[in-house]
Amino acid sequence: QVQLVESGGGLVQAGGSLTLSCAASRSISSFNAMGWYRQAPGKQRAMVATIASGGSTNYADSVKGRFTISRDNAKNTVYLQMNSLEPDDTAVYYCNALLQLSSRTATNYWGQGTQVTVSS
Repeated sequence: QVQLVESGGGLVQAGGSLTLSCAASRSISSFNAMGWYRQAPGKQRAMVATIASGGSTNYADSVKGRFTISRDNAKNTVYLQMNSLEPDDTAVYYCNALLQLSSRTATNYWGQGTQVTVSS
């Protein structure tokens, strides 16, 4: 079983910064991709940023230019640097690990989530 443990959430004023961390219980190099998702009250969980095993990244349009995802394979940790935070960034942020088992089958692992609250 894979465990993903997020940390770094908290309360910050608009315009501020936070860095989220996701520590995995096994080598993150074994996953096809790692990512951050978020879920605001009353909304569906949505992709924020992903980073593939080869290093390519993908961002939601709403965070491009403000957020940066990175990985440290030696520490089995993925980071999300969040700058210029806005009240709309308020949500529970979840770490995700994707393991592609075959061309048709994939397994997703999720962390327990960390709350980010941005005050105006």
